[in-house]
Amino acid sequence: MEYRFSEDLTAIRSILGITQSELAKELGVQQVTVSRNEIGTTKPSDSFLEKTYGYAYDKGILLNRFKSVYWKDKILPGHKLLYHGAKSFIDGKIAVDRSRSNNDFGQGFYTGETYSQAISFISGFEKSSVYLLDFDTTGLKCKEFDLTQDWMLTIAFFRGTLSTEFAKAIEGYDYIIAPIADNRMYQIINSFIDGEITDQQCIHCLAATNLGKQYVFKTEKAVRQLEVLERLYVSDNERNYYKTIRSNESLEGENQAKQARIQYRGKGLYIDEILKH
Repeated sequence: MEYRFSEDLTAIRSILGITQSELAKELGVQQVTVSRNEIGTTKPSDSFLEKTYGYAYDKGILLNRFKSVYWKDKILPGHKLLYHGAKSFIDGKIAVDRSRSNNDFGQGFYTGETYSQAISFISGFEKSSVYLLDFDTTGLKCKEFDLTQDWMLTIAFFRGTLSTEFAKAIEGYDYIIAPIADNRMYQIINSFIDGEITDQQCIHCLAATNLGKQYVFKTEKAVRQLEVLERLYVSDNERNYYKTIRSNESLEGENQAKQARIQYRGKGLYIDEILKH
């Protein structure tokens, strides 16, 4: 799916209240370039895409946030607006077997609940983009995890740390809703698996990272009920903004996790005690 560039270009001009010639001067291109792109008779170059979206972002025109609100208002009852951060783009149909097998819940199609959540995971990739998806939940079987011991053990199994069979926890489900486990969180989980901290220490450390929930699609039936609404362009300056936010949140989360480890020391069970039962 291509970007809705002609619509976006017109919207940027309209918001700023400037002519095609004035915008062309701002972007350092010919007026005819703006004109042809607005009416969609030419495909924008990578350079022109970056110039335009970067310029809009610098002017405070947060197109991607506006679009999130727009699509959220159009979502029907029984549907859910989801976000997928792609390192480049979705090639062909959405499939469950294209991701790595050592993800949180094995192979599947991974999405999040918010735009900021999606972009934070792909902010380090130069040609990344974010997709907006309409998910029809009708007739699908869902497994939902909270921040619990079962969730931690299931994540550890799929990431290859535990040999014990925990895959059965998600067998027969079309999609999963669960807390996101990025590398920061997995380091904490690994400390639990290595017997360094208890399950209660681990849970409270993880709660401090506060990353939100993910939707993981495990069956073809589930992905058939996903509709791509739009592909959002992420400019370099917007990516850098979210990289800075993520770095700051990471430091804050580390400090909160350290406090949780101290506060809940000795409370709960260690991994060897859990696996004995």
